[in-house]
Amino acid sequence: MDLFLGWMFGPLEITLVVLASLLLFGRRLPEIARSLGKGITEFRKGVKDVGNEVDKAAEVSNTSADAGPSADVDKEKPSEG
Repeated sequence: MDLFLGWMFGPLEITLVVLASLLLFGRRLPEIARSLGKGITEFRKGVKDVGNEVDKAAEVSNTSADAGPSADVDKEKPSEG
């Protein structure tokens, strides 16, 4: 555990990385951040859509499992008369 803590970044290293990124990407940094934000938003929409699809499929399978066998038995009974 001590070995892992020795490799963590301190405030000086983080400051140097931020300054280097500002020097290298200065004008393009807002554009990069905007693109990253749009990508994260699209990813979240996709995850939400997949979750909705799974929920719908589970709901359909639950309703068909509940109604399926009893509905088939009622249809096969001959009418008395």
